Amino acid sequence: MDTIENRTFDTIQIGDSAYLRRRLTMEDIKLFAVISGDANPAHMDEDYARSSRFHEIIAHGMWSGALISAVLGMQLPGPGTIYLSQSLRFLRPVHIGDLLTVTVTAKTKDPATHRIIFDCQCANQDGEVSITGEAEVLAPTEKVRRPRSVLPQVHLVERVHLHRLLEAAQALKPITTVVVHPVDRQALLGAIAAAEAGLIHPIFVGPEAKIRAAAEANELDLAPYPIISTEHSHAAAAAAVAMVRGGDAEAIMKGSLHTEELMKPVVADGGLRTGRRMSHVFVFDVPTYPRPLFITDAAINLYPTLDDKRDIVQNAIDLAGALGIEMPKVAILSAVETVIGKLQSTLEAAALCKMADRGQITGGVLDGPLAFDDAISEAAARSKGITSPVAGHADILVAPDLESATLLAKQLEYLADAQGAGVVLGARVPIILTNRADEPIIRIASCALAVIQIHRKMQPVAGAL
Repeated sequence: MDTIENRTFDTIQIGDSAYLRRRLTMEDIKLFAVISGDANPAHMDEDYARSSRFHEIIAHGMWSGALISAVLGMQLPGPGTIYLSQSLRFLRPVHIGDLLTVTVTAKTKDPATHRIIFDCQCANQDGEVSITGEAEVLAPTEKVRRPRSVLPQVHLVERVHLHRLLEAAQALKPITTVVVHPVDRQALLGAIAAAEAGLIHPIFVGPEAKIRAAAEANELDLAPYPIISTEHSHAAAAAAVAMVRGGDAEAIMKGSLHTEELMKPVVADGGLRTGRRMSHVFVFDVPTYPRPLFITDAAINLYPTLDDKRDIVQNAIDLAGALGIEMPKVAILSAVETVIGKLQSTLEAAALCKMADRGQITGGVLDGPLAFDDAISEAAARSKGITSPVAGHADILVAPDLESATLLAKQLEYLADAQGAGVVLGARVPIILTNRADEPIIRIASCALAVIQIHRKMQPVAGAL
């Protein structure tokens, strides 16, 4: 069993020290804000922090101070210590990703009172000191050895970005949306929830008997919504494309059929092609990341060519712009952050960045190749000597191919508790793609993306993200 034990007053010598190391995360900042009630925008609001003297989010000063208390209470002297006073001098801010080393060193002892004064210091991974001070404690005189308490796992779940997205879309006029082959509970429930949220006017297209049977089995009321009956799912997909071409619908929403089946009439001659390659964009709300995270392409292009990737990048930039993100930062991902001749994804990343320099891609700031950690962690990029406006601050992650994009999206969803809305761009109208396992909130948020895309008319929707 793991135990903790103290150092009694008589065993501590002048100069004895103890330390701990802790890397600051955004979750640490949020947890400290919840506990203390200090939600100062310098700690919580990235836009505000960027315009402040610190240029990025910083830790609460007392977060570092609390780590000093942890060393004193857990190590030196340890259990039985009574905190009497603490002075702190703050010399520099602590940023997300900084690895802080917190050290306490015995400075003076008073045998008559069993008081010890400790010098205290906090320094980052580069040796830069952020805090100095002194702590006076009443040291224990009796030995204590106890089992180490197992702390509960605290998991913060926030959907700030999804809520902003929904609020922005709900301020706009609902769009007429063809829901293709909705013959199970999730497909019907998602479309109905989006309609009740004021986002879409759904038209259900598919085998009417199956649609009504699914609704009846799940006690869903279809009375307010039109149903166009087709023989099977193939016919439903073709009918949806015909309705869009005829001006009877403004968007298409996937129901209970495979993506390939839905997309076949979309990409066929006489379908919904434009001069732009179609691609899928996820917009993820990741609890551990301070901004919305766009991932592309995880649904349409298996092994995109360089020209395909140009359009994939441009589609994602256009969507970010529609959501009010000016000049989004685009990370072109690979396994490494250097150009390697034998690794095709690094060559294409470098080429895409040059295409942006030449005006072939507009509206965003590109960098690549970048490894995933470089794209989302400023500390990781700094440790590798990468100087880039994108590294550590990426808004958009462009994966090398569909396989890697899908793996990345699923890992965020199932390991980071992320929720992501998705939409296909590059067709005549937005195509709302959802998975059969998606919860209604994902389907609703995906509809919100389509609504904003329809209404933007080359102007961003205020307050979307």
